[in-house]
Amino acid sequence: MMRFLRPVWLVCLAGLLNAQITLPGTPAPRPEAPKKAPRMPGQPAPQLPADLAEGPVIRATVNVVLVPTTVTDEKGRFVQGLEPQDFLLYDNDKLQTINRDIAALPLSLVVCIQRSNNIDTMLPKIRRIGNVLNDLLIGQDGEAAILAFDHRIELFQDFTQDPDKINEAVKQIRPGSTSSRLNDAVQTAVRLLRYKKDRRKVILLIAETLDRGSEASVREVATELQLHNVDVYTLNINRLVTRLTEKPQLPRPDPFPPGTRPRPGIAPADPTTQAQISGAPGYAAEFVPVIEEIFRAAKAIFIKNPAEVYTKFTGGREFGFTTQNGLERAIAAIGSEIRNQYILSYSPNNKLEGGFHRIRVEVNRPRVRVRTRPGYWMAAVPE
Repeated sequence: MMRFLRPVWLVCLAGLLNAQITLPGTPAPRPEAPKKAPRMPGQPAPQLPADLAEGPVIRATVNVVLVPTTVTDEKGRFVQGLEPQDFLLYDNDKLQTINRDIAALPLSLVVCIQRSNNIDTMLPKIRRIGNVLNDLLIGQDGEAAILAFDHRIELFQDFTQDPDKINEAVKQIRPGSTSSRLNDAVQTAVRLLRYKKDRRKVILLIAETLDRGSEASVREVATELQLHNVDVYTLNINRLVTRLTEKPQLPRPDPFPPGTRPRPGIAPADPTTQAQISGAPGYAAEFVPVIEEIFRAAKAIFIKNPAEVYTKFTGGREFGFTTQNGLERAIAAIGSEIRNQYILSYSPNNKLEGGFHRIRVEVNRPRVRVRTRPGYWMAAVPE
């Protein structure tokens, strides 16, 4: 099947794309400060749409925009064989001319795996996916690197096409500390991929949707992902499952010598009162991790997790799993989507419109579903 150009995120630097597309692995120079969009007197400044307000804001001058697009039928099956003339692409509701460039790019993949000690029960499932990664995702011409993280960011295997090395690296991952530097791990993966030329660059993140201890912010990492044309797909580990199954931490030493801990008021020293005072095993303590996780889950309703931001702003997807079969099915789904995605490229005909540009893609086929990136920021460009 004929394929369009490799996706490059909608953040293109002025001067890099005057006449041709920058190769995906080319290092990007430091961007200049964007120019402010011209506004008529009394006209309000453009605002980020409400549904994207918590995500990173990137402003740049754009000469060529590339849009990864997934087209499925009513049953979720990929629609193949489409040509540029089958698509209608709108930038801020203005119809654009789609270029007819065609290219096929092999895959460069970094697998980032959380290894903090609270996911000890999930790691055996993850350690068995080496062969699945190679067969269902990486492919014949692809390459992969294996990265694991807790409070450390450790490269277990640099880029290789050898499936045995990939499988062995995944098997070597063992649980570590209580930290989980998710943002720092994704940032490290971007820097491994940034100089890959003429390849599709993808990060597969296998982790909880929670960062513990990173120095990098979500905004910083999302910016690097977009500037270096990296897509993110996530396999989310259910945090409630890990909290219910994690090994209990060793209790802190009691600062009071035996028999000297004060009792509240004049309560009698019966077994129940003594258990409440001493924190005896089995009394309410086992419910604390569950209460903490319920609080985190409720908080996540209002605050987007890193996985959601990274996938939404790079065109990837989130998948969840709890079983071995679920994990392998999710990997197969990611591989299938990458191989069946259309990459549409166009030069905007509305460069004078500064601010956020919404992208909308339609297909002239009945009863199909189209999924693509929501849009991009652009400084106004004088004609």
